[in-house]
Amino acid sequence: MIYGHDPRTGETIGAALNETDSAGVDMIVSAAAAAGVGWRATPAAERALALEAVADALTAHTDELWELADRETALGEVRLRGEVARTAGQFRLFAQVIRDGGYLDAIIDHADPSATPPRPDVRRMKHPLPGVVAVFAASNFPFAFSVAGGDTASALAAGCPVVVKAHPGHPNTSERVARIVRDALPYPDLLGLVQGLQAGADLVQHPAVVAAGFTGSVAGGKAIKGLIDQREVPIPFFGELGSVNPVVVLPSAPKAQVATGFAASLTLGVGQFCTNPGLMFVPEDDELRKALAAAVEQTTGGPMLDERIRDGYVGGVERLGELSLLAEGRPGEGSWAVTPKVFTADLATFSDKLPRIAEECFGPASVVVTYQKVSDLRPVLERLEGSLTATVHATDADEASEVAEVLGRKAGRLIWNGWPTGVAVCWAMHHGGPWPASTAAAHTSVGATAIDRWLAPTAYQDWPAELLPEELGEENPLGVPRRVDGVLQS
Repeated sequence: MIYGHDPRTGETIGAALNETDSAGVDMIVSAAAAAGVGWRATPAAERALALEAVADALTAHTDELWELADRETALGEVRLRGEVARTAGQFRLFAQVIRDGGYLDAIIDHADPSATPPRPDVRRMKHPLPGVVAVFAASNFPFAFSVAGGDTASALAAGCPVVVKAHPGHPNTSERVARIVRDALPYPDLLGLVQGLQAGADLVQHPAVVAAGFTGSVAGGKAIKGLIDQREVPIPFFGELGSVNPVVVLPSAPKAQVATGFAASLTLGVGQFCTNPGLMFVPEDDELRKALAAAVEQTTGGPMLDERIRDGYVGGVERLGELSLLAEGRPGEGSWAVTPKVFTADLATFSDKLPRIAEECFGPASVVVTYQKVSDLRPVLERLEGSLTATVHATDADEASEVAEVLGRKAGRLIWNGWPTGVAVCWAMHHGGPWPASTAAAHTSVGATAIDRWLAPTAYQDWPAELLPEELGEENPLGVPRRVDGVLQS
C-alpha cells in the first residue's frame, strides 16, 4: 500500500492507495494507446480547446488542490496556489503553440528537374510519436512537474497519450489531479496514472510506450535508463537530473545585493528546486564574506518533502563538511526539517577536491569559492559538469567576457544579475543542459519547444497531393508557417 505523509509531522495522511500491478499497468497503457488513435487524428484547433479546458478545470479546483498538496508536501498556500496557476498556464501556452503551427516545422522543396541530379518534390513535417509517452513525476513540484506538468501538457499537445508514474511523495494529490484532467479531456483514457516503484519499471518497459520523460535525481535517471536499455525496442529518454547552477560574482558586482539575493534564492522552497544556486564564486573580499554570512544567518530552514530527501540532504552536508562552514541559518521546525548551511573554500582547495565536491546537494546548501583574479577562474570553470543554469553578477560586461564564454558551454540558461530560481514558462525558455543536468541537452522540459521531444519528422517524396497532410498542401488551408523552396513563409 502507498500512503501520503505530512512532512511537518512524518505521520501518514489520506487514504491508502494500492500499488499498480503489472496487469494494471498493461490495462492502463493499452487504454491510453487506444484513446491516442482518435487524439492523434484530432485537428490541432480542437486539441487546443481541450488543453484550455484542462487549464480551466485546474484553475477551478485551486482551493481544493493546494490544501491537498500542502498536507503531503508542506510547501504552503502561496507557493502551491502559484504552482497551480503555472500548471494551468502551461496548458494554455501549448494551446497557443499548436494553434500557431510552427512546431510542425513544415518544409516544401518543389521538384527541380534542372538540378544536378534532378531533385524530386520533397515535403516534410513533424508528427506525434506513434504511441504512449511515459512521464515520471517529480517530488518537488506536485503540480508543475507532476501529473499535469509540462511533460504531460506538451505530450498531449503533440498528439500523444500519456501515462504518469505518480511520485510517492504526493500520491493523493496525484490521484485527484489525474481525475480532474481526465474529466476535462475528450478521451479520459488519454491520461493514465500508475502508483508504485515496480509500476514505473513496468511502464517504461511496456511495448506501447514510445518515449519517456523524467525529472529527478541522477541515480533515478540512471535507473530508468537502465530499464530502457533492457527493452527489445529502444525509446528516447528525456531526463532532467542534477544541477549545481554555478554563480560567478565579479569584482564590479554590488556586494549587498548579491548577499541578500543569494540567501533568498538558496533557501527558496527549503532549497528543493533544481535551480537553487549550489555553487558560487566570489572575489576574495572580507566585506562580501561578512555580508553573505549575515544574509544566510537570517534564513530559516523547514521540512523537506520526504524522509528520503531529508536523509540525502544530511548526507550531502556531511560530504561538504570537509570544507569550512561559512554560515548557517536557523533550524526549521518539523520531523523532516533541515538547517540552511553554506560552506567555503579558496579556489585552489576547491579545485583539488573536484569533481566530488561540486556534486549537487539537494536542499538549502551551497559552496562559496573565493578567488583572487578573474583570470584564475577559467581552468576551474572548465572542469565543472553541466548545469541547467549559470549566472554572472557584474556591472561591466567586458569584465565578464571570458567567464561567459566558458559558462555558455556548461549550462542551458545564462542569467545576468539575477538568480536561477524561477523558470519562466514562455516560448524562448530552455530548461536543460549538458550532463548531468539532462540526458538530452538539445531539448527542454519547460517552454514551447518542449513539444519537440514527442514529435518525429516524416518526408513525403513525390507523394500524391490527395494523400498529403493539409499542412503540406499547396493551398495551406490551415495557414501553417512553412519554408518553401528555402524561403520562410508565414
